[in-house]
Amino acid sequence: MDEDRLYHDPALADFYDLENGWERSPDFAYCHALAQDAASVLDLGCGTGALAVALSGGRTVVGVDPAAPMLDIARRKAGADGVDFIEGDARTLRLGRRFDLVVLTGHAFQVFLEKEDRRAALATIAAHLAPGGRFIFDSRNPACREWEEWRPEQSMRLVEHPRFGTVAAWNDVACDAATGIVTYETHYEIRATGERLSAASRIAFPEKAELEALIAEAGLKVDRWLGDWEGNAWQPGAGELIPLGTLA
Repeated sequence: MDEDRLYHDPALADFYDLENGWERSPDFAYCHALAQDAASVLDLGCGTGALAVALSGGRTVVGVDPAAPMLDIARRKAGADGVDFIEGDARTLRLGRRFDLVVLTGHAFQVFLEKEDRRAALATIAAHLAPGGRFIFDSRNPACREWEEWRPEQSMRLVEHPRFGTVAAWNDVACDAATGIVTYETHYEIRATGERLSAASRIAFPEKAELEALIAEAGLKVDRWLGDWEGNAWQPGAGELIPLGTLA
């Protein structure tokens, strides 16, 4: 997979926490509750580290992400010294350790564009999950076609940046019908200077049936399929595909 400028460009990565209020998000709350009985947590695709830092009190937490600029932000957070942040790829990572909880949230699973990428990421989860431990990740339900909402007229917003001041932000999107891969653009225009920062990101929307097969193939089993981060059971039309499970 090519590097995504949205995460690998320091100027763009600097917008991540402004646009994603982790402490207000339901996945943050759900994972925080899930980790209460875990002595160790592996956060794959940890981004700027908000969840990893929040989980670090009184337990071992390792946060892994492929984007060095995101990890730079993570390491500057208050409490970051309680997390071992590692630059790495969830498809190939092998730490030689096992964890009570493995999480891969924020729809990071969708950056794995090909089935082989998803197979490799699930093998990594299985390789790091302790007996009796649990895993959880999320992927948007393709049937809901959420990407259709990511167009300029629907996504236009203002972001207050501590260095740039007021920034106009918007998205645009295209879906490849043949592959199901969605390319969405993110644009930030600094009002004071007119400078524009942009990135094009590609994500996949795998079907639930494919995920079920790959999870089983990896030696994992799903105890519950959630349809949202409020903990409701999955049903057709649910916005999320969230498997919560263990080693098979």
